[in-house]
Amino acid sequence: MPVENKEIVFLLADDHSIVRQGMAILIDEIVPNATIHHTSSLLQIVELITSKGIEIAVIDAHFPDGNSLHILSQMKNANPDIKILIFSGLEEDLHVLKFIKAGANGYVSKLSDEDEIRQAISDIVHKGEYFSDLSRNLLIQYVHNPNLINPLSRLTNRELQIAEMYADGYGNLEISNHLNIKQNTVSTIKKNIFEKLKIENLVELIDLIKTHHKI
Repeated sequence: MPVENKEIVFLLADDHSIVRQGMAILIDEIVPNATIHHTSSLLQIVELITSKGIEIAVIDAHFPDGNSLHILSQMKNANPDIKILIFSGLEEDLHVLKFIKAGANGYVSKLSDEDEIRQAISDIVHKGEYFSDLSRNLLIQYVHNPNLINPLSRLTNRELQIAEMYADGYGNLEISNHLNIKQNTVSTIKKNIFEKLKIENLVELIDLIKTHHKI
């Protein structure tokens, strides 16, 4: 039976209803007989996989109630054959490897154009995986350099120490006093940290520290 005629059971998990609705429209075009379940809660995902027989899950990387990275193994335990597509606004080059390593079968950015998102759904349905050119290149690099999976490995020990202090709520003045260095030195190091990690604010920094350093 061609895939288009199969009744595939999807789960769309995202805390923004508009994102789920848009994805449901694309799935409906590609797999007209799909059954689509929705949730806005990270905590419901595993239970729905078990109760609804979910075959393909399209999930966000982050929810108000946590980070989906940590439940991928539970999702696979609930259904070892499930295919998981991460659909995220996070920087693909910083995050895709850790999600694949945790069990995802693909990763597509919310910043992608519609054709690429359509391709991602189609590939997950037909091939069981989707990797953009960027992801494929990173996977090849990762074979040669396992440090790639943790963006914090780009930081020096001093930068990591200061990044952790920011994540713990310290300000520039407290950090300069604590480490006995000038405040403008702290500002320079902060700038370097942001550039190396390709982030723009402390919220993103805290998120990276929590994801990679404090599991």
